[in-house]
Amino acid sequence: MLLASTLRSTTFKLALAAIVTFGVIASAIFAYVYLFTASFVRSRSDQAIMAEYSGLLGAYERSGRRELIELIRNRLAGGSPAEHVYLLVDHASDVLAGNLDKWPSAATAAQGWTEFRAPGAPDAASQPRFRAMSATLPGGDRLLVGTDISDLDSFAAKIKAAVIAIIFLMFVVAVVASILVTQRTVGRIEEINATSRAIMQSGLDKRIPLRGSHDEWDRVAENLNLMLDRIETLMGDVKQVSDNVAHDLRTPLTRMRGRLEKAYHGGRIGENDQALIGDTIADLDAVLGMFSSITRIAHIETQVRKGAFRTVNLVEIASEVVELYDAAAERDGTDLSITGDHEVRVTGDRDLLFDAIANLVDNAIKHGRAGGKIVVACENVDGGAVIAVTDDGPGIPTCERDHVFKRFYRLEQSRYTPGNGLGLSLVAAVAHLHGARIELLDHSPGLQFKLWFSTPAS
Repeated sequence: MLLASTLRSTTFKLALAAIVTFGVIASAIFAYVYLFTASFVRSRSDQAIMAEYSGLLGAYERSGRRELIELIRNRLAGGSPAEHVYLLVDHASDVLAGNLDKWPSAATAAQGWTEFRAPGAPDAASQPRFRAMSATLPGGDRLLVGTDISDLDSFAAKIKAAVIAIIFLMFVVAVVASILVTQRTVGRIEEINATSRAIMQSGLDKRIPLRGSHDEWDRVAENLNLMLDRIETLMGDVKQVSDNVAHDLRTPLTRMRGRLEKAYHGGRIGENDQALIGDTIADLDAVLGMFSSITRIAHIETQVRKGAFRTVNLVEIASEVVELYDAAAERDGTDLSITGDHEVRVTGDRDLLFDAIANLVDNAIKHGRAGGKIVVACENVDGGAVIAVTDDGPGIPTCERDHVFKRFYRLEQSRYTPGNGLGLSLVAAVAHLHGARIELLDHSPGLQFKLWFSTPAS
């Protein structure tokens, strides 16, 4: 099964194409080495033959046949007949001097190179092979000078066999390595596919196994597992949002139905009807506002609002928010103030930043201590911008801080406070859109909520 998948895989096909390309190049290189080596060895032998041939021919031209015969006899007396070949015959092919019985039948040209086996041997294939230079002298005599090249042929044959063996072994090793590497790749892909099928069948609790090799496949598996963790978290958030929506909508809808039923069955009293309808409209407005907030958060999270980004001054925006909520703070006896630098610039959407700061101030007023103090601070820190909203209320327990940004999530002590649990979700969405980091700190007593804008205004 795995072998069949390996042979069908694109990775294996690409590996084969690479093997063929590399094999052709390597074969061409080895062939060049073989031809160059054989040619070099042969040329050295030919140079030695030509030197000997030229010496004998020069002796003939200086002193004639007798001197040439004497010189050939001296060469044979001092050399090895198995290595060197000398032959001088007259016009009738009678041997005058040399170590061959007769003129080789292969040497038919009047002058030039020739190759032959030792003439007269019963088994020609087993006899030494000679390469020689032959020529017809002015008096009609013919001269042949050569040497045994059997060792050269054997050497060339061994090089040729070695080159063929290396090329064959190279192809075999490359194919085996390609199959093994491809099997490993296909095996890891099959693990991912198997996990994907298990997830589709049973749920998001499955994860891709890691081999601990810390290679690129382990990194892919880690990223996919992180993605599955994120999907599982988002699915949990969706379920929680659905549960919270159902819970939070049940009460206002039930009240609206009861009021409308009361108005339907009761007498027509103008002031009572008007109050009843007014309360119903208020509840409907609250429901519509809830859905409007959900839609806006989703719109922000898709990051389609970056076209409205401009260089803005956080101090101006925060001052407007403080001015807007000053009356509400006074009603609760809360001291609301702004401090920090006079100019803190960031690149962002002014309206969204206003909404985020307004939600933070609104939360501080609602959940802070009555008659307490709220400070909004804008500062330039290390080339970036920071805005902090600090109160002296009960704060948020450390164990709850990872959950307060979820939609509709509300602390137990805030369950009966007006609101729908979407304010901090909107703040988180705006912060993510602007690349800002959120930080929740204890103020002892109270809470300090910070937004760090790491990228300065351009």
